[in-house]
Amino acid sequence: MDPSTQETGKVTGTQDKDYNLIWFVEQCLSNVLRLENYIADAERTGDQELASFFRRAQAESRKGAEQGKELLSKRLIK
Repeated sequence: MDPSTQETGKVTGTQDKDYNLIWFVEQCLSNVLRLENYIADAERTGDQELASFFRRAQAESRKGAEQGKELLSKRLIK
């Protein structure tokens, strides 16, 4: 796709960089929820190593969401 013809906010009213940040936060939060199920699945089968792995991944997704929300609050509330 030619970058010069991509949507840059004229149609949506939201600049790509702002949309991208909103999308990133949503995906991080969605991942936190999804990983909760993965943790439960691993624990149900007694695989604590896998549950621990998913908990670490969940913590990183939560961290990404918090950092993204902080950036959003600085950029969109002016």
